Amino acid sequence: MKRIVLVFFISSIIVANVRSQRLELKSPNQKNTVGLWKDLEDQGRWFLRVEHMTAGARTEILPRIDLGLITDKTDFSKGLRWVKSGKVREVRDDYKMLHGKKAHRQNVAKEVTVQFQLPDKSPLNVVIRAYNDGITFRYVIPEIDGDLTVKEEMTAYTIPDSTRRWLQKFNPANEGYYRSTVASEEQQDWAYPALFQSPDSACFYLLHEADLGRDYCGTKLTNYQNKNEYKLSFPDDWNGRGQGQPEPVISESWHSPWRVIIIGSLADIVESTLVEDVSEPNKLENTDWIKPGLVSWNYWSNNHGTKDYQVVTEFADLAAQMGWPYTLLDWEWDAMINGGDLDDALEYIHSKGVKPLIWYNSGGDHTWVAATPKDRMLTHENRVAEFKKLKEKGIVGVKVDFFESEKQDMINYYLDIIEDAAEYEIMVYFHGCLVPRGWQRTYPHLMTYEGVRGAEWYNNVPDFTYEAPVHNTILPFTRNVVGSMDYTPVTFTNSQHPHITSYGHEQALGVLFESAFQHLADRPDGYQSLPFEAKDFLSDLPVAWDETKLLDGFPGRDVTIARKKEENWYIGGINGEDKSKKQTLSLDFLAADTQYKLTLIADGVHDKKLSTKYLVVDRSDSLDIKMLRRGGFVVSLIPVID
Repeated sequence: MKRIVLVFFISSIIVANVRSQRLELKSPNQKNTVGLWKDLEDQGRWFLRVEHMTAGARTEILPRIDLGLITDKTDFSKGLRWVKSGKVREVRDDYKMLHGKKAHRQNVAKEVTVQFQLPDKSPLNVVIRAYNDGITFRYVIPEIDGDLTVKEEMTAYTIPDSTRRWLQKFNPANEGYYRSTVASEEQQDWAYPALFQSPDSACFYLLHEADLGRDYCGTKLTNYQNKNEYKLSFPDDWNGRGQGQPEPVISESWHSPWRVIIIGSLADIVESTLVEDVSEPNKLENTDWIKPGLVSWNYWSNNHGTKDYQVVTEFADLAAQMGWPYTLLDWEWDAMINGGDLDDALEYIHSKGVKPLIWYNSGGDHTWVAATPKDRMLTHENRVAEFKKLKEKGIVGVKVDFFESEKQDMINYYLDIIEDAAEYEIMVYFHGCLVPRGWQRTYPHLMTYEGVRGAEWYNNVPDFTYEAPVHNTILPFTRNVVGSMDYTPVTFTNSQHPHITSYGHEQALGVLFESAFQHLADRPDGYQSLPFEAKDFLSDLPVAWDETKLLDGFPGRDVTIARKKEENWYIGGINGEDKSKKQTLSLDFLAADTQYKLTLIADGVHDKKLSTKYLVVDRSDSLDIKMLRRGGFVVSLIPVID
């Protein structure tokens, strides 16, 4: 996994006039343009302006992105004097991913660094990149004498009031609903990622951040001061039960995370890998032990399932029967009763040819949750001792839960866990956590994150029953764009509260939602009672993809996604609306001169029935599929071998 960067020097484009000084940078395909402007009312303030070209017409999508930082010693938000801009260079990247929406990643961008100074000569650089699928920028302080505390980041996105937006209220676990509005009706904290559609409907853009490291905290968006200005804000003091400092401390030569704006059609948004493209490359030399896969999971159907040895063995049997490589031992594994303890369970799981994963409380005073084992991840010494034991017992992955903060100390804690786990070849996934910031590229044994209001919420509140159909159609355009998402999908029976999505809808979620550990959450009889074709589809379903394509959809209405693994294609489509509809599926994305055996598993005569159809097709064909209200379908396409 080597990153190749070719640098070409091109003359920078600087336009000066009597009113302002401007630098303009265009993406290689000329569709995205970012301009750097001086504020005419305050000559020491600078902002970016972003435009997008669609069908030959240029649209101003972000008229203003304010720039600047305020530290405890220096105010970099005003009084900035332009020193110079470097030559524009072309950045090319070519790398492989072990999991995610696309295996082979290639990108190209134009980059320029602009140098500013304060009157006292304190330097601040802004690095700007224009990609074919978006714009990114970051701050650089080349030299810091001692430590600086960043009191405030002044980055703020001005969103025109008529812009359509899909926003989620922020909470530290990132487990809310996205709501669609055309105006800024509320002023509060908003979570990443945030999706917008330009007022003229010419394009969409998604705001996020990437390459978050030890020298900063996670940020969120707030619009308290101006309802149309979404400003980056640090964690609240109360996050993590008041543990840790909200403002990050920086030192030496420092750069911020990348501020990321993914731009284009909905297909461009869904298929983008920009968050990982700008993140630090893989740090691991040996990755042979990292294996994505499907997982059986007992918590959804039985909140205390892992406490019961008999339940644990049933779910190990389920994984073995379905051909899934993993089963998860969730909370209360240290209190297991009813016929066996942890060692007995591990012996049984291994005897079935299944590999165990295991849950931990993140521990410490930052979480109110007392569930044990609580503190075994908390210190380096504890982690090393625990990972050594897990390695000896044949446990290959850990689920670590309840972080409740994105302060700098918690960012370091996440990275400590990841790096210590790598030493013992233990895969990692996080729950009750932040949303992805590109770490899966840097640490490919980080398999997935929760950071979503997933099927677990059928356990918690009755409203998820009625929210889920629409919610499920929004997530592929928002949360799952930026990294793996452990929604715990594909449930046919009911948990504490029922679901009103059809069997076809539920089966499709296994394709629609990308996660390198895909926890299929239903109880054993939920899968065993399915028709053969549906069970066969779930037995062979990949979780790591070579290619991803959005075929159709709109957030809140419906969505159809195709994913490729080797030469095979898998398609999932769902209807979020309370009315049935016909989906016409074009197969023009298939390889030329190749026939495929198509298996369609769609809604049957009612929401708890499935129907199956077999066809031989090629790229010239299309397929009409009926979806029930809140319904769905899956398709597999396997090349016909003569």
